[in-house]
Amino acid sequence: MTSFFLCLIALVAGYFTYGKLVDSTFGPDDRETPAVRINDGVDYVVMPQWKLFLVQLLNIAGLGPIFGALQGALWGPVVFLWITCGTIFAGGVHDYFSGMLSERNNGGSISEVTGKYLGGAMKNVMRVFSVVLLVMVGTVFAKGPASLIVKMIDPAGTGTGLLANGSFWLAIILLYYFIATFISIDAIIGRIYPIFGICLIAMAVGVIFGIMTNPAYTIPEIWTNFYNMHPKGTPIWSFMFITVACGAISGFHSTQSPLMARCLKSEKQGHFVFYGAMVGEGIIALVWAAAGCAIYEKTGGLSTGLQESLAGGQSAAVYDVCIKTMGSIGVALAMLGVIACPITSGDTAFRSARLTIADWAGLDMKNWKTRLMLTIPVLGAGAIISQLDYTIVWRYFSWTNQTLAMIVLWAASMYLFREKKNYWITAVPATFMSAVSATYFILAPECLGGFVNQKTAEGATIYNTMVAYPIGIIVAILFLGLFLKATKKPAKA
Repeated sequence: MTSFFLCLIALVAGYFTYGKLVDSTFGPDDRETPAVRINDGVDYVVMPQWKLFLVQLLNIAGLGPIFGALQGALWGPVVFLWITCGTIFAGGVHDYFSGMLSERNNGGSISEVTGKYLGGAMKNVMRVFSVVLLVMVGTVFAKGPASLIVKMIDPAGTGTGLLANGSFWLAIILLYYFIATFISIDAIIGRIYPIFGICLIAMAVGVIFGIMTNPAYTIPEIWTNFYNMHPKGTPIWSFMFITVACGAISGFHSTQSPLMARCLKSEKQGHFVFYGAMVGEGIIALVWAAAGCAIYEKTGGLSTGLQESLAGGQSAAVYDVCIKTMGSIGVALAMLGVIACPITSGDTAFRSARLTIADWAGLDMKNWKTRLMLTIPVLGAGAIISQLDYTIVWRYFSWTNQTLAMIVLWAASMYLFREKKNYWITAVPATFMSAVSATYFILAPECLGGFVNQKTAEGATIYNTMVAYPIGIIVAILFLGLFLKATKKPAKA
């Protein structure tokens, strides 16, 4: 349990130290923000700081730091290190700059901001990349809660009524998405979502309290379990770094930060709202990873108990953790925290997709007919994708998500270079994430893994790390080299 508390302390300390360094490097000032200057009553609306923080936390979190952290716990307590270091040195930096660069560019979508610093070609790539990712996220955050609602209504899975039908609840959630995506950000998101943000925090507190007060549960130490505990032998590098995205670093956050960038009253709120919300998500992920490591039994030093729980579905595993740590209260918190919260992230994902397309086409969102024209096809695409296998959608989301984070960090590095500021605070995590994304692309079965990996007679995968690891390193060095070459050119005014 000492490892857990050391990581928890590091996260909090990171906010006040490294987070402050990031903030001072950017240099927020007293200029008029887009929320004050534009204030259209739809997407540009001034909100108080506490509300901005809770809405940002809810937007970026959802199921991510829960599902991802539980899956990450399959590798054992080594995942604590990734959550902690990833949040402080990569995720917090990524979220801060994606929000503040958007604020400095009239609250522009991340694709428009990235294009400004990496060029027109990258802008078009990011436009497509962002919209696809956002629709996938919105779909994932609709199917997950729908499955959990059915699980709570019909735990045995024997029901045949309408309320025990996942498609029924999926349709209800998509209908809500349509309404929330269409109307003013302050009508629902600004008023109700802070309450759900508090519930997400309360659920994490309840889980860790339940673990600490139950003598049957012990959070393992990193130093006595510093090895790969994954039952399938899946490599830590780079699968763990892709699986645990929300809670360490996630490109999805860069699509959400502009929503709050359009609602800041002052630039000086950025440290608390963007970096702070990421640290909050890191703490939530740390709690859920600790739950996955502590509650379930190990066989031969491997996380077999957690693997068995996750085999029944991620929603079922979350439900199981809540029941074991909080009893009947856990059911209520699971309903609020793991159903309502993902839904709120899902609708802001679709809202961001609408705004990204609007920025792309130069459309004014004040007109309700224009908003309707974009909302219908975006939600329609989500409805079609929702018919695909959930696990397949999540796999493609994972790689796409971290690749987006990589691109955003390189864009932030170029911004800092142009401003003659310390670009290494973004270039180092950008290089790291370049290696992560490239390695995963080679090894993952949904990417090139089917060509480079092999199978045993029993069907187990033998990952060709001898090929993938060097390629990942070479790609990272290449990207860093290209960036450094660009810095040799005169900075643009």
